[in-house]
Amino acid sequence: MQESPVLVETSGRVGIITLNRPEQLNALNDALMDALGNALLAFDADPAIGAIVITGNDKAFAAGADIAAMADWDYMDVYQGDFITRNWETVRRVRKPVIAAVAGFALGGGCELALSCDIVIAADSARFALPEVKLAMLPGAGGTQRLPRAIGKAKAMDMCLSARTLDATEADRYGLVSRVVPAEALRKEALNLAAVIAGYSLPALMAIKESVNRAYESSLAEGIGFERRQMHARFASADAHEGMQAFLEKRKPVFQHR
Repeated sequence: MQESPVLVETSGRVGIITLNRPEQLNALNDALMDALGNALLAFDADPAIGAIVITGNDKAFAAGADIAAMADWDYMDVYQGDFITRNWETVRRVRKPVIAAVAGFALGGGCELALSCDIVIAADSARFALPEVKLAMLPGAGGTQRLPRAIGKAKAMDMCLSARTLDATEADRYGLVSRVVPAEALRKEALNLAAVIAGYSLPALMAIKESVNRAYESSLAEGIGFERRQMHARFASADAHEGMQAFLEKRKPVFQHR
C-alpha cells in the first residue's frame, strides 16, 4: 500500500503536517497538495488545535513542483484543471496561524509554500530559490507576488530572474524568514513557538492574522480601519475580559477560545 504523501500528528494544541515524499525531496504533486490541503482544513476546523506546523525532512522542505508530472501537460490541461489554484492555495484559506519549519531545499513551489505560511522558521541548512526561469517558466504559485511583498522588488527581481539561491542567513537578512535556528533544533523550536501561539486566545490569533494580511491587500487607511474594528470586537470576547481580569489579579489567564 502506497504511503501517504503527508504525515499528520498532534502535540497538545499544535497540529503537525510532515511532507512525505523523501525519495523525491518532497516534490509537490497533486496528490501531495490535495493531502496537505485536506490536513490543513481538518486542523483548521478542529477546536482542539490552535496552531499548525508544516515541515519536511532534513534534506528538503520541498524541492519544488514535480516536473515529471508536469512535463507533458499543455495549456488546456492546466487551464481546465485549474492547476495551482485548485489545491495549492488551500493554505491561504486557513484562519489559524501556520508555521513553516524549513530545513534543506525550499525551491520553486516549496519556497512559495513557505511564503504562503504566516511564520517561517529556517534551519541553518535551509536554502531558498525560485529557479523556474531555468525551465523557461516563472514562479506561478504566488512567487512573483508574495516575494516582492516580503523582501522588496529589487531582491525579488534578482531571485526570480537569476534563479539565485539564498542560504538561511541571507534569507533572514532579506526578511524572507522569521528566524534561523540550528538544524538539529528546528522541530523543537517550531513546536515550542507553535505551542506558545496556540496557548493564546484563538479568536484573538485569528483577528491578528486577518489584520496583518489585510496590510498586504489594502491601503493603509483601509487597513487601519479594519484593525480598529477588530480591536473593538475583542471587547465582545470572553477571552479578552478574562485576559484583562487575570492581568489585574496577577494570575495566568484561562482562555476558553471564545
